[in-house]
Amino acid sequence: MTALPSSPRFSVLLSLALALLAAASSFGAAERTPNILILLADDLGYGDIGSFGATKVRTPHLDRLAAEGMRFTDAHAPAGVCIPSRYGLMTGRYPFRNDRHPDRGPVIEEGRMTIASLLKGRGYATAMIGKWHLGFEGGKNFDYARPLRGGPVDRGFDSFFGIHASTDIPPYFYIRDDRVVTAPTDHIAANNSAGWSRIQGAFWRAGPIAPDLKLEEVMPRFTQEAVDWLDRHAATAPRQPFLLHVAFTGPHTPWLPTKRFRGTSSADIYGDFITQVDDSVGRILAALERAGAKENTLVFFTSDNGPVWYADDVQRLGHSATGPLRGMKGDAWEGGHRMPFIARWPGRIAPGSENATTISFVDLLATFAEITGAKLPADAGEDSFSILPLLLGQATWQRPPVATLSSRGVVALRDGDWKLIPALGSGGFSQPSKQEPAPGDPKGQLYNLARDPGEKHNVWQEEPEIVAQMVARLKQFRDDGRSRH
Repeated sequence: MTALPSSPRFSVLLSLALALLAAASSFGAAERTPNILILLADDLGYGDIGSFGATKVRTPHLDRLAAEGMRFTDAHAPAGVCIPSRYGLMTGRYPFRNDRHPDRGPVIEEGRMTIASLLKGRGYATAMIGKWHLGFEGGKNFDYARPLRGGPVDRGFDSFFGIHASTDIPPYFYIRDDRVVTAPTDHIAANNSAGWSRIQGAFWRAGPIAPDLKLEEVMPRFTQEAVDWLDRHAATAPRQPFLLHVAFTGPHTPWLPTKRFRGTSSADIYGDFITQVDDSVGRILAALERAGAKENTLVFFTSDNGPVWYADDVQRLGHSATGPLRGMKGDAWEGGHRMPFIARWPGRIAPGSENATTISFVDLLATFAEITGAKLPADAGEDSFSILPLLLGQATWQRPPVATLSSRGVVALRDGDWKLIPALGSGGFSQPSKQEPAPGDPKGQLYNLARDPGEKHNVWQEEPEIVAQMVARLKQFRDDGRSRH
């Protein structure tokens, strides 16, 4: 083995080279551990923002986010309703594998890895603000004087400020970490809006409400809490990477745009509420930039499921909340779970880019694991696949088939251009929700979404081999207990 030279000049050059290598390694490590900001709308449709085709609603902040990042045009919530969808986002596991409900207790099992616990274990500060809707110990029986266990701070988040469910589901009260801020000692009567269905408009249910909570002030409060959290983190721990998950309450009912936003769209109070969501996004992104964290923050914006929006609403207002897609919230059809999905990561994601690969929210866990160099254990993220190659522009990577759950328990499967729904009807809110096949009729639905994105032509009977293959694949997903091997 040849000995290294020992001249003073060589020593200087070697020291310089090692210093440059260390600096490069440090820069690489910083790139591998960005801050992560997840902005989750509630009941926002594929056609509700400008960068995905909306013309009756102005969303300048979201459109700018899309222009600075990547639009995913075939991204799916793991369910057409919020509880299972949020479970899948948090755990990387398809919600059809889990039968827990927040009325009975925590939906996320104790000890299960979440995006928050994964990143906390990698040195991240983790915070959540907004709607939880994944349950606490005791289910619906809240003890306002005791800690609420089994919630965000017991599932990986260092801190939480929010509400237990939607702003149309009582009791209505704020939670700070695991404590009730003020008990719901007042009562609010039920409300509906003229000109809308009973589950649209300014709709909420009667029940107990805390004296410090006003329904129209909930989303502004969450926005300010997110801004304040970013300001505090920048002042106290600017070098520590963070996960901030902001789960908005809009545009889920009640549609309660504050005075400043009324009349700002051509889609009535629903569109006005979307403009308020957009403004909240803008305020949070401005705080991120003010903190000097924009360049090293991976931002995601999406929605938990589709909107409640009927054909009559489209005809009356000229606004299709699901864009060209069929169905709405709850449905196995695309309008129930195909979501606007935007990712921005300056210097890593190409500005103004677009990706048509089919992905799912369950993929965030594996993506964060790859970004931070973590290895997922066998009992975590059973259905999660890293989309980091797609974020970095490697468009040839194709994700394995994606499963989605409707509100009535129908599990649909997407494999390439093919979409299988092993039942008739929407499986959700659209009518008919369920149909029994007549003699000679198909037993389910099969669509080629490349040729038929509106799911108008059921080719179940014309493609028996495709049906058989996809039914077998769906059974394998169920039997194996996982789709990631």
